[in-house]
Amino acid sequence: MNVVPGKQKFTTMKSIVLSAILLMGSFFATAQVRYMDTVQFINRNTPLPPHPRILLLKGEEEQLKKNIAADPAWKKVHETILRQCDTISPVPAERIMTGIRLLYVSRMCLGRIFSLSYAWRMTHEKKYFDRAEKELLAFCNFSDWNPSHYLDVAEGTAAIAIGYDWLYDSLSVQSRSIISKAIRTKGLATSYDTAYPSYRKWLSVTNNWNQVCNTGMTFGALATYEDDPALAIKVINRSIASIDIPMKDYGPDGAFAEGYTYWGYGTTFNVMFLSTIEKVFKTDFGLTKEKGFLQTGNYLQQMIGPSGKNFNYMDASEPSRLQPAMFWFASRLKDNSLLYKEKHFVFDIDHYKPDERLLPLLMIWGSSVNINAVPAPVQNFWTGGGKTPVAFMRNSWTDSNAIYVGFKGGSPSVTHGHMDVGSFVMEADGIRWGIDFGAQDYTALEMKNIDLWANQQDGQRWDIFRYHNLAHNTLTVNNQSQRVDGRAVITGYAADTSFMFATTDMSSLYKGSLLSANRGIAIVNKKYVVVTDEVANLQQQSVVRWTFVTRAAVHLSGKNEALLTKDGKQLTIRVEEPANVVMQTWSTDSPREYDERNPGTVIVGFEIILPAGSQQAMNVLLIPGDASQDTKKVLPLGQWKNR
Repeated sequence: MNVVPGKQKFTTMKSIVLSAILLMGSFFATAQVRYMDTVQFINRNTPLPPHPRILLLKGEEEQLKKNIAADPAWKKVHETILRQCDTISPVPAERIMTGIRLLYVSRMCLGRIFSLSYAWRMTHEKKYFDRAEKELLAFCNFSDWNPSHYLDVAEGTAAIAIGYDWLYDSLSVQSRSIISKAIRTKGLATSYDTAYPSYRKWLSVTNNWNQVCNTGMTFGALATYEDDPALAIKVINRSIASIDIPMKDYGPDGAFAEGYTYWGYGTTFNVMFLSTIEKVFKTDFGLTKEKGFLQTGNYLQQMIGPSGKNFNYMDASEPSRLQPAMFWFASRLKDNSLLYKEKHFVFDIDHYKPDERLLPLLMIWGSSVNINAVPAPVQNFWTGGGKTPVAFMRNSWTDSNAIYVGFKGGSPSVTHGHMDVGSFVMEADGIRWGIDFGAQDYTALEMKNIDLWANQQDGQRWDIFRYHNLAHNTLTVNNQSQRVDGRAVITGYAADTSFMFATTDMSSLYKGSLLSANRGIAIVNKKYVVVTDEVANLQQQSVVRWTFVTRAAVHLSGKNEALLTKDGKQLTIRVEEPANVVMQTWSTDSPREYDERNPGTVIVGFEIILPAGSQQAMNVLLIPGDASQDTKKVLPLGQWKNR
């Protein structure tokens, strides 16, 4: 039956079909894809607006021009995009692989074509049209878009689709024919190629691949709808059903399983998808009703500390960057405080190098915002569940010297996961004292034949220095790896300004090494941080290592103290229990040649010998500035008052 269901129809379909097959494990991955290939949300009777119809409808550029004329901040962003266009190489991209990927080229083309097409629509200067058409035809002339690594096809298809759609009225009949055929044969058709079923695995995964690939395919289908309506309708229907799967992963609170960097990737493409289908079909088919999705902007903002660095757990990079999707969330929720960190990137656009391939999104989603009137958030504490539970706490949003702690649970088995469960970052006085190494470049590892994606307990992934618990601010027992099949949730928390805290049960991460392990982290009276670990041993002697990774200079000032100094500021690490520990440091240099170097860093901490069957509390204070300030007695975790 050909129908055009709205939100109610979509919700019914999900509850009857998708929810059922999700319960049945890997056997039903194939059933999911079959369902996606047959479900119908749109049909030939569904009206579509004329070109351009992707992201920015025909005529909508006029409002952007008004916003630019009215606000110097947005004029500066607009001029930045034009400058980028004016400095693009006159030589179009070539099909050059980097390891197993063509992704660098696909992304370069997306940046070039998106910006050039924007410049053409906003200025109608022929130089922008000519350069965009040249890039489009060059990419379409590639032998293929590397479907063995499907992100390459997805971003390439998105790039060509935007250019084709936005330049459609001015392209020659010959150029239209070449570009449309390439989108349909090298893009859309490859997503149905049964000779290579692995191409289609992204349809049923919960991670960023699903979001990016479905967006690329949908853009390609919308761009070429008139040339093959049957294929376009099939692709769009499939994408609406498929992209709902990763959107469920934002529940229940908005925390994103894969961390900051992949939030920026997956969520941005997800919002590109939603923004486009809402404009084209006047509905999002109920997708934004998925629990947690519209709240994920809170998560992203809380990830950024007073220093401007994000909590870069798992495969993330530490510097925060402009996130255009935050402007979409702010508009949708009518909450401009979500832009408190983003506004600094807009103001500093001349000196800040944004991700040029998506910069026009900032104008599409953000230019109506009065960036000078963005208020500070009011929530100093935030916690979220899901696959990677997290907690964030700070003294203030407006004080650059405020104390900030980001604390995570979760599991190493999550996509892009590290053995970093229980780890945290900590800032005070404008310094990030406790750091996370974050990501290591994939391509270099893959070219050395490292099996980067083997998540088994003995997988080669865990031999990478940055991925192991020994290189994170957490516990290591008997030099053993955390358990890949373990998982930690946030077990308690409170937002009280006198004792702001979160706790987690990490016991399953140390199965076979410890009977139990619980950690709590608190900011006390807005002055210092306490980290408490309570461990119980099995019937064996164990060695427990407590570690803190830092860029500061470390002076071991006493048996149970270490003094950290950086940029004229200081932090004292004081172990109150057990009082007889001996502080020490460990090098961050790995003996393996494939590990990235970590210059200017050191690991500081201590080890304790845990007798068989014993229990032990470890209470560590992180005291910024004056170490002689009054501190409170640390209570057992069971007495930390929950909200």
